[in-house]
Amino acid sequence: MKRTYLYWLLLPGLLFLTVFMVIPIVLTIGSTFVQEGSFTLEGYLHFFKDPYFLKILLTTLQVSVVTTLLCVLLGFPTAYYISQKAPRKKGILLALAIFPLLTSPVVRSFSWMVILGRKGLVNETLTGLGIVDKPLEILYTPVAMIIGLVHLFLPLMIISLVGVLENIDNDLVKAAQSLGASRFGAFRRIVFPLAVPGLIIGCVLVFVGSLTAYTTPALLGGKQRVIATFLYQNAMTLNDWFLASVIATIMIVITFIVVGLLNKTAVKLNPKG
Repeated sequence: MKRTYLYWLLLPGLLFLTVFMVIPIVLTIGSTFVQEGSFTLEGYLHFFKDPYFLKILLTTLQVSVVTTLLCVLLGFPTAYYISQKAPRKKGILLALAIFPLLTSPVVRSFSWMVILGRKGLVNETLTGLGIVDKPLEILYTPVAMIIGLVHLFLPLMIISLVGVLENIDNDLVKAAQSLGASRFGAFRRIVFPLAVPGLIIGCVLVFVGSLTAYTTPALLGGKQRVIATFLYQNAMTLNDWFLASVIATIMIVITFIVVGLLNKTAVKLNPKG
């Protein structure tokens, strides 16, 4: 009786997700296989045969992968440091880490436009110190998009890791060190495997967020197209909803593939987790 009651509690949420998410996604994917009343793969063949489309897809994947790796490299040490602090300091540090999420992506992107522009803080500093002779072309490049996306999604990586790292018993590390393991060895054999679940969640959030982000790439990338801005251009500017649906389906498939690969990686890194 109790289990049936719990299922009834799930019903409103399931209905909402089914009507407003599952059905639209199914209809969008289904529309890519029908053209003029007959089954077709023309949309996908056209996409993968066009060098311009493939370049956009490759740029998007490169930006997403590099953003995820940088968030791991920056987020893991930060999260580990925060997790080792007392509760009061931990709360303050977490608040500082989460603070960028309270600012609009548009505001953050415009701030980076000022910093990375030809007469921005970075170029003014480099030219003033004599490191470069002329301003660097940073803005409106994939590098600018990566910087903006790391700033956008790094808090998600930190939050995902802190929640796991703070629950790792320090006695396990001390026991490993007492048995002769170095600090790095204890970290590699104990802390890192136990932190894999949080790491995988963080990687999924960052990668998928970078793959589907629109505002930051649109403002910092300029003419550099990524898959999200390309989808918007086809749907809203060119009014080509068929190609836009194909692009959306490709993004969904890539997301499922990446999540599956990361789950397999998690199993290999932490088989007992």
